[in-house]
Amino acid sequence: MLSTTTKKKIDQFGDALIELFHIIGLFVIGGTIVWSSVHEYLIIMQHEMGFATLKDILLLFIYLELGAMTGIYFKTHKMPVVFLIFIAITAITRFLVIDMKSLVSHDKLNIIVMVSAILVLAVAAGVLKYTEKKYQSDNDY
Repeated sequence: MLSTTTKKKIDQFGDALIELFHIIGLFVIGGTIVWSSVHEYLIIMQHEMGFATLKDILLLFIYLELGAMTGIYFKTHKMPVVFLIFIAITAITRFLVIDMKSLVSHDKLNIIVMVSAILVLAVAAGVLKYTEKKYQSDNDY
């Protein structure tokens, strides 16, 4: 059987390894987001039209939200789930903007489903924000 001192040292070592893994993982994810967004931005700047389209701008917003979510998690060690909802709303909006014609031509119910999904996600984001403010304790970090 392990002594309590040995167990504490093993637990501290395990905690340090987990923290190191989180830091490395966040840097890898953050670097990937920056790399991908810069790559996409360079593609946008090479458009033959000479300007960014709405779908390009919405894609950049998705990258921005991913970066913000990673940064918040890095600083607070809390996963801002509401950012995932914002990303989903932006992705559905982008899909609607890009594929509106094909979406409606197959079945007009598709657009109602997409808009309903945005509504459900928006309500979910509101509920999360409300409960976060109402039920968050001072001990949360």
